[in-house]
Amino acid sequence: MLWRSSQALRRFSTGRVYFQNKLKLALIGQSLFGQEVYSHLCRQGHRVVGVFTVPDKDGKADPLALAAEKNGTPVFKFPRWRAKGKTIKEVAEAYRSVGAELNVLPFCTQFIPMDVIESPKHGSIIYHPSILPRHRGASAINWTLIMGDKKAGFSVFWADDGLDTGPILLQRSCDVQPDDTVDALYNRFLFPEGIKAMVEAVQLIADGKAPRIPQSEEGATYEGIQKKENAEISWDQSAEDLHNWIRGHDKVPGAWTEINGQVVTFYGSSLLNSSVPPGEPLEIKGAKKPGLVTKNGLVLFGNDGKALMVRNLQFEDGKMIPASQYFAAGETSVVELTAEEVKVAETIKVIWAGILSNVPVIEDSTDFFKSGASSMDVARLVEEIRQKCGGLQLQNEDVYMATRFEDFIQKVVRKLRGEDQEEELVVDYVSKEVNEMTVKMPYQCFINGQFTDADDGKTYDTINPTDGSIICKVSYASLVDVDKAVAAAKDAFESGEWGRMNARERGRLMYRLADLLEENQEELATIEALDSGAVYTLALKTHIGMSVQTFRYFAGWCDKIQGSTIPINQARPNRNLTFTKKEPLGVCAIIIPWNYPLMMLAWKSAACLAAGNTLVLKPAQVTPLTALKFAELSVKAGFPKGVINIIPGSGGIAGQRLSEHPDIRKLGFTGSTLIGKQIMKSCAVSNLKKVSLELGGKSPLIIFNDCELDKAVRMGMGAVFFNKGENCIAAGRLFVEESIHDEFVTRVVEEIKKMKIGDPLDRSTDHGPQNHKAHLEKLLQYCEAGVKEGATLVYGGRQVQRPGFFMEPTVFTDVEDHMYLAKEESFGPIMVISKFQNGDIDGVLERANNTEYGLASGVFTSDINKAMYVSEKLEAGTVFINTYNKTDVAAPFGGFKQSGFGKDLGEEALNEYLKTKTVTLEY
Repeated sequence: MLWRSSQALRRFSTGRVYFQNKLKLALIGQSLFGQEVYSHLCRQGHRVVGVFTVPDKDGKADPLALAAEKNGTPVFKFPRWRAKGKTIKEVAEAYRSVGAELNVLPFCTQFIPMDVIESPKHGSIIYHPSILPRHRGASAINWTLIMGDKKAGFSVFWADDGLDTGPILLQRSCDVQPDDTVDALYNRFLFPEGIKAMVEAVQLIADGKAPRIPQSEEGATYEGIQKKENAEISWDQSAEDLHNWIRGHDKVPGAWTEINGQVVTFYGSSLLNSSVPPGEPLEIKGAKKPGLVTKNGLVLFGNDGKALMVRNLQFEDGKMIPASQYFAAGETSVVELTAEEVKVAETIKVIWAGILSNVPVIEDSTDFFKSGASSMDVARLVEEIRQKCGGLQLQNEDVYMATRFEDFIQKVVRKLRGEDQEEELVVDYVSKEVNEMTVKMPYQCFINGQFTDADDGKTYDTINPTDGSIICKVSYASLVDVDKAVAAAKDAFESGEWGRMNARERGRLMYRLADLLEENQEELATIEALDSGAVYTLALKTHIGMSVQTFRYFAGWCDKIQGSTIPINQARPNRNLTFTKKEPLGVCAIIIPWNYPLMMLAWKSAACLAAGNTLVLKPAQVTPLTALKFAELSVKAGFPKGVINIIPGSGGIAGQRLSEHPDIRKLGFTGSTLIGKQIMKSCAVSNLKKVSLELGGKSPLIIFNDCELDKAVRMGMGAVFFNKGENCIAAGRLFVEESIHDEFVTRVVEEIKKMKIGDPLDRSTDHGPQNHKAHLEKLLQYCEAGVKEGATLVYGGRQVQRPGFFMEPTVFTDVEDHMYLAKEESFGPIMVISKFQNGDIDGVLERANNTEYGLASGVFTSDINKAMYVSEKLEAGTVFINTYNKTDVAAPFGGFKQSGFGKDLGEEALNEYLKTKTVTLEY
């Protein structure tokens, strides 16, 4: 046990006792990577005696310098270390003054003299982003991709007088994914693992255990810095080689070619594994076959007949556009005014001059707001233009989006011509004639306002649980798709229209989206029935109906989010004002389950959007279709691009990447406790993102003998069988008082026999299929376990003999506290009944609370005092008294213990997506 305890301390302690041996270090270099290495070394107890970095650029210090200065570490900023081949005396003296025992060079662009390299007791170690001896030189990551290496990695080596030739201390490697870019490879592996490796390397040296493994010259390569003039694309290559060349130069210096006499740089390459989509040909200089401008990007062809796709193009003037908009961009980049439009422009200039009376002359560069205009002036401008320009109707937002006079005139002219409309959303539907209507279902990823195939072209089948048939193939989001979605959400939050939008306008969009959900409720309910097996009438009322209510409720909160003023002790003779602000978090990830696909989406995303965040949502893999239909409706409602992104796919790939992504600031998850724990760990390790979790449940329902029995039977059945038992707050265990136990069971069975099991689209159906085959099999195993342990199977417990994934509503009695059925959630139509002795209130409460879950609970009794006593003692986030399943958009919802933390719905849900900033000023 002593050995185990010491091992546990070494493994888990984050204090400075983790390592015994410490070194005095000099950090030489720069960048965020250097800053992180510095911070981690300090946290591990090493003493950084000096930081040697580059001078400030444009008045801004390097991140490494900022961190060191904040920590009180001596910082030296030298533009160079040598002059005329010799070490600068003042620089050498400053370096020697710190008395370092080891030089650590995490990332350094300066040439460091050998007398400095060899000066410390332990010499110097350097981080290099390749598996040496391959790719020595300054563009190692680029060349790893350009050369098509299947493995990437980094080396920490001992510095010598050669170029990346010193002995190896340690190396780490990873697989190169087919569509990795320099940024993707760096962010996924080289950056986070490199930081850990540098800290590990320093400790190995401190402990006297650091190896010095000579580099082999076999397989050694050296490549120089890639510059723009060397990055031109040679077209006589295979598609894979073209792809490697383009991604190896993404983002710097950028692979380029010539199109229509202009240099165009390509970004965002991926191999095209699916069929080539239709598009408009584009001649490219040197290419044997024209490219194709398609709705998803620019398709290029290798000399092997295979294809790749490029997502973004950059022109010589620095403007970057989606490759899919190449021809459209050429048409709308400059608006030439007609004589009539010139008159309109002159009229508007007079209006501007009247409002901006302090500005002598209105020029093209005049900025409306920087010249002193206020929000009241916006209303005046819009109204004057309407009166004096033939009824031209602008929106206030038009002024905010084009504040310079030249840009404003361009916007007005496009408005006059009808060219300013948002690009029409292109949707490839899967259509089905079902439920007396044509149902049109999007099936692709929804990223940055567009439906698009998964980056690698992969798809999967989504299944109709009613008969086991394939509804359609759905895009299977890759890591690249997740990163694109997060990037789009981040850009929308930081730079887009959404971030500048006022709260009431945000609310208006959410009200409009609620209206569209309601207008399309029959189609949405039909899709929900097809994809999840929900009974249509229930889907219409609950799945869709509550989604509409949720968006309307949170739309009303948008302009009511506020902080407070706080009286504090004054610093006499001055006075202070302290107040708080509630601010959005940024990009939020939402991962939802399969039991209420649209409603779970609404519960989380409505609060998220009302708070002003942007989101990336992953629906359950087995039920993606209503989420994708929701994405379509969000565009019709007017949500800007990038605010809402939907990525169907697996939890292991897309969900895991969301939990680890450094640009996500909050993750909301509903699902199992096991996965919730994994997500919480990933969120903590990655960037300590905020988390809210609604997890498993084993909700107790206590039925006393003084209850209204008819009501208890009816609502007890609803507590278990509602939505086929696929209900997070389902009563997982019923405790029925002994004197009414047998009658209660008899009545329940009688009512079950009246239930109609069948097609969820049949209006008379009470009970539809379970969500998917694997879940049905799990429920059958659950019943088998109950029988083996000695519980009495009173009714059901079998699969219904018909196509699809139907299960009989099931009742078990004589369930004892130690049994599997008493402890574990079924998440299906299985009623688990235990009896308790007459009058034993505290005893049944102890049994009810003897679970690690605490999501919901219920009690049926006619004694109000008993009801209130029980509600106080039950350890659950929700307690129902003489009712069940009664949730409301205004009432907070969430669990205790291993049922999670954080709230959906109600005002409290907003706080899950907000941060509080305290501001204090002196006056």
